[in-house]
Amino acid sequence: MNSEQDGVRLQKVLAQAGVASRRRCEELMLAGLVEVNGEVVTRMGTRVDPVADVIRVEGRRLPPASDHVYLLLNKPRGVVSSMADEQGRPDLSELVADRQERLFHVGRLDTDTSGLLLLTNDGDLAHRLAHPAFEVTKTYVALVDGAVSDSLGRRLRDGVELDDGLAAVDRFVVKDRARGRSMVELDLHIGRNRIVRRLLEAVGHPVRELTRTAFGPLTLGSLAVGDLRELTRDETGALFDSVQA
Repeated sequence: MNSEQDGVRLQKVLAQAGVASRRRCEELMLAGLVEVNGEVVTRMGTRVDPVADVIRVEGRRLPPASDHVYLLLNKPRGVVSSMADEQGRPDLSELVADRQERLFHVGRLDTDTSGLLLLTNDGDLAHRLAHPAFEVTKTYVALVDGAVSDSLGRRLRDGVELDDGLAAVDRFVVKDRARGRSMVELDLHIGRNRIVRRLLEAVGHPVRELTRTAFGPLTLGSLAVGDLRELTRDETGALFDSVQA
């Protein structure tokens, strides 16, 4: 928080961020529902730095004021996770052709994997999200060969030795079994190359189809394959919280 002369009045910051009208934002403050850097703020004259201060409304993080964009893409199968593929294959640039920003993807999905991919022009946040220290959890749904046993989850949670070391899932659920195949859902936070496919193949269930449905606090929801949307204010705030940004 800033002195009386510096920064921007808190209720103005809240209103400009789209929380509510300025009058309603003042009511939220008076009700003790607004925090700045962990402290409840009720004084109307309080000024803040909308970029540096951590502001919460009813517990939800307000993302820092910036010109950055944060986009959620449902990447189709067959599209390379690159903005310019040297081999001329379909790439991400075709899906964001109408965007003016210079975007890049956070992490990647294999060409034959569909699902949630985060695009942004915020290099600092992207670096944090990709850094193994923050262990961002990803959720995948996979169609695999064979009838998966109920006991496989424990084996995968304990860890399976692959050629590049031990790999384990955080959660594993069998969603369906039919006609010699199974639908499974799993969470993991490791980000090694083709890790889900290698892990499931190592336990005897090669992957036929793979989709990432969640990345940290973000979920794919009903977003159609190939579509793109901007993150909501709450989603962006939760994303910053997930890597302590």
